[in-house]
Amino acid sequence: MRDSAKRKNGAQRQTDASQPISGKRPGGAEKEDDGMISVKVLGAGVDAFELQVNGFWLVQDAMLTILGREEVAPRTSLALTLSGVTLDPFTELQSVKGFKAGVTLRLVEEPYSPRSAQAHLAHVQELLRAAGPQDALREGRSPSILSTLTHTPELPPAGHPAKGKKANSKTEQQTEAPPPPDYILPGATERPPLATLLPTSTYSEAPSCLLDLSLSCWNPPPGSRKLQGDFLYLSIQTLEGKHYDITSSPRGFYLNRSTMDVFDPRPSSSTPVCHCLTDLLSQLSPQFKHNFSSLRHRPTLPTEESMSTPYHTLSWLGGSALHSHKSSHSCRLGLDQGLNPQAPDWNEELQAARDLPQSTLEERLQRDKALLQVNSAFVWAAAQGAEKVIDGFVDPINNCTEDPAFLWGGLFMSMGGPGQEWLGGERGRRAAQRLEMKAIQVYSDLEGDLQALHTLPTALADYRGLRVSVQGLAPGLQGPDQPGVSRGLLYGLNAGPLENPARRKLLELLAQSAKALALQRHSVLGPNGYQLPLFTSTDAQGLLGADGRYYVLDVFRTMPADANFHIVEKETEEDGPRQFPHGLCRLRPELVKAFIQYKHSEFTKRVRERMEENGGVEECVKPGDPRGTEAVRGACKDVGSVSDLIFEMRFNPNIFSPGVQFPSSDSAAVSLQERLLKEAATFIINDQIPAFVNDCLQGSEMPIDGASLRHALHQKGINLRYLGHLVSTISQSEHKDRLRHITRLAYGEIVVRCARRIFNGYIQGVEQASLSAAASHFLCCLLVPHFSSASNGEESKKRSRRRGHKGGGTADSTAWSMLSGNELWSLICQDAQETYGLKQGLGSNVDHLVEQYGLQKLALLREMCLKTGIQLRLRDYALDNRNKAPITPDDLLNLLPVVKHITMTTTDASRAFQAAKNSLQKGLLEQAYDQLKEAAYLFARVCDDLHPEACNCLSMLAKVAYLQGHPAEARSVQLRVVVISERVLGFDHSTTIQQYALLAVYMFAGGETALALRCLYRAKLLMLMVHGEDHPYTAVLDTSLGLVLQGEQSLQYLQNALKLNISFRGAMDLTTALNHHLLAQRMCVAGDYRGGMAQEKEAHNIFQSQCGENHPQTKCSSDFLKSITQQAVRVERSIRQGGLDLTDSSTQESLVPSLETTLEQMALVNGILKTSYSMRIMEFKEKLKEKRAAEEAEKAKADSSNEVEVVGEATISEKQTEKVNDTNESQEEDSDVLEKKANRSTMNGQVEPHLQNGDAVKENDDEAEEATAQLEISNSISPKNQAELKELPVAAKENPEPALKNGEERTVAEEVTPVEKQAATEAPANN
Repeated sequence: MRDSAKRKNGAQRQTDASQPISGKRPGGAEKEDDGMISVKVLGAGVDAFELQVNGFWLVQDAMLTILGREEVAPRTSLALTLSGVTLDPFTELQSVKGFKAGVTLRLVEEPYSPRSAQAHLAHVQELLRAAGPQDALREGRSPSILSTLTHTPELPPAGHPAKGKKANSKTEQQTEAPPPPDYILPGATERPPLATLLPTSTYSEAPSCLLDLSLSCWNPPPGSRKLQGDFLYLSIQTLEGKHYDITSSPRGFYLNRSTMDVFDPRPSSSTPVCHCLTDLLSQLSPQFKHNFSSLRHRPTLPTEESMSTPYHTLSWLGGSALHSHKSSHSCRLGLDQGLNPQAPDWNEELQAARDLPQSTLEERLQRDKALLQVNSAFVWAAAQGAEKVIDGFVDPINNCTEDPAFLWGGLFMSMGGPGQEWLGGERGRRAAQRLEMKAIQVYSDLEGDLQALHTLPTALADYRGLRVSVQGLAPGLQGPDQPGVSRGLLYGLNAGPLENPARRKLLELLAQSAKALALQRHSVLGPNGYQLPLFTSTDAQGLLGADGRYYVLDVFRTMPADANFHIVEKETEEDGPRQFPHGLCRLRPELVKAFIQYKHSEFTKRVRERMEENGGVEECVKPGDPRGTEAVRGACKDVGSVSDLIFEMRFNPNIFSPGVQFPSSDSAAVSLQERLLKEAATFIINDQIPAFVNDCLQGSEMPIDGASLRHALHQKGINLRYLGHLVSTISQSEHKDRLRHITRLAYGEIVVRCARRIFNGYIQGVEQASLSAAASHFLCCLLVPHFSSASNGEESKKRSRRRGHKGGGTADSTAWSMLSGNELWSLICQDAQETYGLKQGLGSNVDHLVEQYGLQKLALLREMCLKTGIQLRLRDYALDNRNKAPITPDDLLNLLPVVKHITMTTTDASRAFQAAKNSLQKGLLEQAYDQLKEAAYLFARVCDDLHPEACNCLSMLAKVAYLQGHPAEARSVQLRVVVISERVLGFDHSTTIQQYALLAVYMFAGGETALALRCLYRAKLLMLMVHGEDHPYTAVLDTSLGLVLQGEQSLQYLQNALKLNISFRGAMDLTTALNHHLLAQRMCVAGDYRGGMAQEKEAHNIFQSQCGENHPQTKCSSDFLKSITQQAVRVERSIRQGGLDLTDSSTQESLVPSLETTLEQMALVNGILKTSYSMRIMEFKEKLKEKRAAEEAEKAKADSSNEVEVVGEATISEKQTEKVNDTNESQEEDSDVLEKKANRSTMNGQVEPHLQNGDAVKENDDEAEEATAQLEISNSISPKNQAELKELPVAAKENPEPALKNGEERTVAEEVTPVEKQAATEAPANN
């Protein structure tokens, strides 16, 4: 498997994907070997060509590959033959008799059917339409910009080796390096032009081949002609202005004798029958032949750029032209109706994909791919359906005006009526729909036997202020009829006391799912007063469908309630919980998981305390000692475990649910559950939010926009309703100035979310003819203080007259124009207080946020457009102009549905990726590389790499390849990563910004300085547009620019980065010290030795304060400072002696950073891991293990009479021995490494990788930990935690993300585990 991953992904995909972008072949990729077979293909009027196939491919897979070749397109309806025998499409190639490498496969033309003829026409249409660079923007999809930046004539031709290119073009690249634009210079007051976000593509638009292609007026054929094989009549108008009528028949296409006035379907004698339509058109029109040939041979887009993404990624910006539309003949041909005459059964397709076999890796890959394809098609159909329903093209299937239901394309869509009172009306209904989808995601992710518990395909579409719930049609129900009970209902509050095998099977599945989701089995009182056992909330229902599958519905209250927003009558908001606008505040799954880990940490601590009180841990853990069992029982009771034998946390989802009654016998269990939920709510306030704030302070979390802030909060299990509390926590912090970027993002997110809720109600009452005017007016009210309709009243009247608004329509269309900026901001402040408890801070208008917190109006506009689906024209907007509306109706290009959907897991690929990350944390670089290659291959098999997790996997693969010394391979992979990120996440997504910066590092390593600078300019531009300059990540970009640029501009960027690091990280942070050192280096290069000495002194003081006098980095800084001082003295002496030419090459080399040093500094600044150091540590630990094992063996042999006692002593002192040995070995090796570096140059000042996250190594730390920290590369876990994880492999497997954070707790976990087992086994005897 691993070998195939290297062959397939390493060679084929990297070469195909990256070569069109850069014209270079990736280095380090392995050549294809016996995994791929080369065959020859010819026939059907196609020139012979070689094709690489795999033996396990089906014949139809090979056929699809052949039809996609340039030599074959647009031919369809072909078959493959071998030795005159037509191959079965569903047969594997390797099972075909006579199939081997080098065999010749012949293409033969097959007769058309009516459907295959339409499919051929659709294929021709797609080819003539030829996807262009502006298509994504026209359709509202995020485009890729990378090819525009890297498509330059200076690049070498394909096939040139990286070393030769680097040597030959390095000087040219340096001289041709573009200077930074003025608007991205540090401190620039000029805002970057919006047009720079989407530069004009270097790929030309497709040439036009025909004036018109449509169905003939004589279509459809009469009965007499149908009997003679006529399928369709086509009308063609060529570029020469001639008109032709063409007949589609089983043999192909031919010219008939019909004209515009006369119907004569007989074949024309001038042209033959052609199997492919384009062959006939080439004979009829010379211009078509010429343009079609140019179309086929024009440069193609990269694979990742041309393939369609599984899901729609919105672009808030469109083209710059006022009227940009690309004509398409497909609708005129009626192909959209003819090819899909029957609506798909989405539920059956999804469940059939879920039921596919999973016994082998190949079967699981096919299953994951099928699930992704079905879900992707369902989401695209949901977006189209919601648009058609709300635009009024579909009539409701019921007569309920409050809750209309619609049926379109096999989709059941409902908008939902007014929510129940306890839910909170409209907001409660929307929350229920969102929670339903999230719970379906949770149940869909269950593995193993629990996959027999099915859910309906579900998506939510927000369009024109309305939310449409889209589902696949539920199957019919089966089961016995019961009075008062729905047929097929097996589980639920109204299911009744029915008992049968189907119900028992469903209860078994629900019990297993409850265990996986940490839900408690409990009882409630039913409608008739009887006790009803439940594993879910009271709303959930379990059904047996007519297809024999078990379904669970109405699971929106699956997760436990958030006690911080549950008001008890005797409580007030000052005492505790706060009233929320709706009654569906639930905890996130991430919070439940983190809380369980927190409680387990508390449990182990309590067990240790109880054992130490009863004779010590060593005595209590002995087999048969009841004190250990009692300690576990007591700890279980203390932490609230639902079991008194082992640690087990479960939650009752019906606690704090209105109208739910529990039996009096369960009062103790209910009280325990209420206590747990209150503790979980307190855990959010006292632990998770402060932990998030601390992560932001340390730099491990650096959200750039609203999306990245939401993701970071959700990873901690913090709901967005806590944004107000987050702002309050930061405002009370002594480091609030260092957290101002988080405050800025939080306020921006609050304003945008409140504005979106107001916009939803605002836009619903607007007629379609006024949508663009109303939406632009709302945006102006949001972004321009004191904006009102009076400021553009004359313009509105002109538009109304131009569009013919008269009578009652005028009153309706002008109602939206009554909204003013002051009124909108007042509504936003009111919503912010109700939702987020934010009583102050927003001020009187948006300018207050701009002046007080540095919020950018452009960033606010971007977030608002992404949340509402608005697409704006690409032009600069004067958002500070109060005299004229900055956004006009003509600026709105589109209003698109925003779809929330289920994501399908890529099981094997994700596991391989996680294993690679674990290997990388342990320093196993080669193993991590192999696992990343395997994961990348698996992702490619399932989703063609167009997946966010595949993007992360490839990005890490590029990092590891770079660390292994293969920058060309890293560059090749990273090129694909950037394209994938732009198309899957967004061209201006925060991850895309970081991927551009990483690509710049790899390009700079390959000597492509000009391209590296373009990538850094692009990243800086996006950063300024999305957030602004005042952000800690801007320091990363400015530092990278300072390292790549030369002269005064280099110093300018490094000085700005230093200012930002001091502001966000503090003057004594190690990252700030690194910045001081880099600036000192560049000052020395510029000849400013006095300034360099001042900067290096600052760096030395920080290292000395944070790391200690004897720390290697402090010594490194001290040596460099001495070198600067000596050079400064020599220069001063030279000046005093009359300007004598003093040159000391060794001294000069010690002050001028080498290219290798600069690359290491760039890798360090951009977070690329230095895994080679960690690999060395792992080698030391293996040697130490062997040494200790030998010593203990000798000791055991010498003291065989006291074997038990000796083993006990060795166990107690094992960690101490390991620390001492680790210290000695690591310090010796570290000193050797430092000596070698000092001999090569006088410490060019590369800061060691342990400074990557700004984690200082204190003097008072244990010596072994300090030695480990000097060389440790992992930025995910500390060296201390790595050692502890190594000691507890069993616990790591059972709990992949343990919450145990210190050595004592981990030791207890290791010792308590057998006691828990003992308690469980002794329980029956005690009872």
